[in-house]
Amino acid sequence: MSANRFRFWILVSIVAVSGFSQGMLLPLIAVIFENSGVSSFLNGVNATALYIGILLASPFMELPLRRYGYKPLIITGGFLVLVSLALFPPLWQSFWFWFCLRLLVGMGDHALNFGGAQTWITAFSPDHKRGRNIAVYGLFFGIGFAVGPLMVSLVEINESLPFIISACLTLLGWLFLFTLKNEWPEQNLQMSSFRNTFQRFAKAWKYAWIAFLPPFAYGFLETSLNGNFPVYALRIGMEVGNVSALLFAFAIGAIVFQLPLGMLSDKLGRRKILTAVLFLGFVCFLIAGFIEGTFIALFACLFIAGMFVGSMFSLGITYMTDLMPRELLPTGNLLCGVFFSLGSLIGPSIGGLYIQLLSQISFFYLVSALFLIIFIMTVRRNDKITQPL
Repeated sequence: MSANRFRFWILVSIVAVSGFSQGMLLPLIAVIFENSGVSSFLNGVNATALYIGILLASPFMELPLRRYGYKPLIITGGFLVLVSLALFPPLWQSFWFWFCLRLLVGMGDHALNFGGAQTWITAFSPDHKRGRNIAVYGLFFGIGFAVGPLMVSLVEINESLPFIISACLTLLGWLFLFTLKNEWPEQNLQMSSFRNTFQRFAKAWKYAWIAFLPPFAYGFLETSLNGNFPVYALRIGMEVGNVSALLFAFAIGAIVFQLPLGMLSDKLGRRKILTAVLFLGFVCFLIAGFIEGTFIALFACLFIAGMFVGSMFSLGITYMTDLMPRELLPTGNLLCGVFFSLGSLIGPSIGGLYIQLLSQISFFYLVSALFLIIFIMTVRRNDKITQPL
């Protein structure tokens, strides 16, 4: 196996472990808090800590990446996640202590994923394989995120057991990182100080703002679909088991088509594939609003929607890479993570307000409208840009 391939598979493996820990923590802590009598509101507040951690860490991520390289940043991020998971077991169960630990997990995951592995993969991937490689990255994270919730059932054996398993897997992946040879992103003397961080953010925004919208939309969709849709579904009389099956259908659809869409984007162009999946996502969720009373039809519709829009995050990253000068790639990758986190924070709030104020109108129309707006903006965007707007 070549050095590039070995490095690639080590990076996507640690990303899968990161997705596993994130996918496990969301439902696991919610169940533990619910059993402990914590209110649903405070339960939700605690869940936002991970995304707040990502946003807090973002301005401080690029300078150490440029100064010390990819490997130290990824190792530091993995260590933060590892220590946090090890401190979670209910021996120290406390609402604010666990809130702080989730902040640290968010910061560590951001260093591991957006600041390190994601940027490193986009940097060493050739143009004709970039879409495929980022799709594999998204696929491994998605598989980990989908498997993570299966650990929740282990709380019936011992509440500490899921945390211990996740910490052990993180430790195993973290140790493999030491086998990699460090590299640095392309340097620019004007980009070597923290003082210029927000200037770099502004410059990256001018080059590739359109590419940050798909990660935002996916963050909005993921958290609102998992957080708001179950509430809406129960209010319209849907059974709990059917709600879980529908969310599973969307997740499987997203996993199945990650790689094919990434490879298609290499051949046909990122913008063409992005506009197609945005439009098809708009159509699928519009149809879902009409057929939400029929379980089998809705199951099929959400599976198809997942096939199309489940790759928006990875497609957004590769589109950003196409538009961005190479010296700004770390900044662009960080901003993809920032916009994903913003969507993840905004999604449940807007979705909850929508259900509260517009209870007679299908929840799916909200998601459909978001995709329509971003589709129109993407179509009107001129892709042939060599200078910032």
